[in-house]
Amino acid sequence: MALAYSNITIEIKEIFLQNRPQELFDISPKGTVPVLCLNNSKIIDESLDIMQWSLTQNDPDSWIIPNLDIQLKLIKENDSEFKYWLDRYKYYDRYPEHDKNYYREKCGEYISKLNIMLKDSAYLYSNKISIADVAIFPFIRQCANVDTDWFTGTFLNTNTWLTLLIESKLFLSIMHKYPEYQSGQKSLIVNFNTM
Repeated sequence: MALAYSNITIEIKEIFLQNRPQELFDISPKGTVPVLCLNNSKIIDESLDIMQWSLTQNDPDSWIIPNLDIQLKLIKENDSEFKYWLDRYKYYDRYPEHDKNYYREKCGEYISKLNIMLKDSAYLYSNKISIADVAIFPFIRQCANVDTDWFTGTFLNTNTWLTLLIESKLFLSIMHKYPEYQSGQKSLIVNFNTM
């Protein structure tokens, strides 16, 4: 979303994690996605870093707002603590230490915090979208999809926020399915301005 919002033309290579080509490891030994390769010289292999790089190139609606440190703290909590519980909630059968409801309640602790933040505004920090909204909502979307009745019935404000983001023109413009990239195959060049 940040790349599209920043109007950056990119070359997409859709990688299936169970079939990672050697080229991925050549670019980034971690072998994780996403990876942004800038002119074969600079590699950015963390989602938040890719977002921040994109916004330094072009941030027309000021997604980076003055309280960036506070937003980064909330994003870090999302990416560490919340994601830890989210993985266990989604795949509870792999984590028999507790049952699904226990993991759901642990996820709910973080979502409750967001729900309070969204009491008086459309987005987390104001009535305007920011980097925190875009960095966090994909994880909340995953959580909501596990049990939509629980999520929508428990977190009204967060559900309204999530719906606003997933129905946004920007989100819909990037949600294309791309064919799996095979080594040596031509990549797909995407200019989000034309979508």
